[in-house]
Amino acid sequence: MSGLLKSSIARKVVMALSGLFLVLFLGQHFVINITSVIAPDTFNTWSHFMGYNPLVQYILQPILIAGVIVHFVMGFVLDLQNRAARGSVGYSTYKGSANASWLSRNMILSGLVVLAFIGLHMYDFWVHEMSYKYIEVKPEDPTRYYEETVLKFEPIWRTVLYVISFILLALHLLHGFASSFQTMGINNKYSAVIKSFTKIYAIAIPLGFVFIALYHHLNPITH
Repeated sequence: MSGLLKSSIARKVVMALSGLFLVLFLGQHFVINITSVIAPDTFNTWSHFMGYNPLVQYILQPILIAGVIVHFVMGFVLDLQNRAARGSVGYSTYKGSANASWLSRNMILSGLVVLAFIGLHMYDFWVHEMSYKYIEVKPEDPTRYYEETVLKFEPIWRTVLYVISFILLALHLLHGFASSFQTMGINNKYSAVIKSFTKIYAIAIPLGFVFIALYHHLNPITH
């Protein structure tokens, strides 16, 4: 039982650390993408750097992909463990809804939607980038990124999918971001400030991405 407990705690810590890493990446991703609205030339410059810099491509990008895999695998494992534990407790004694919020009890659902969104996002941008550079072997064009991004949001169905996904991402972060700090044992005089920050971040960053998607859909490139 001691070994099992330690294993369970280790899984939670790994999930918390990978989640915090992904939250950090989300913020960096937003900073770059918001420039597509306010400064397209800057967006092209930063996107080209991210797309061709060896450190980003061959070290940071694989780490990011590994972080996504680890986070969601740990999420599924912990959810299965929780469901198994609930199954061993009679309905007369288990009152999960009285002790946990809807968000905390349905993290796996919002997580699955977020994972599906990541798949769509990688198909739209990462797969396209890999095809451009390594399959079609086209020459470098530092000015192509803004137009390619705006064109992705021309179809209303894709824009709607992105908006819904980011709203569900906000719900996922509302519980998961704050919980990550709790899992790491951070419980001091700054806890209230951290909790407030995580709530603001969980709402503001996804809504910022919603704004970017809607802005590009409503302001298509005309030739």
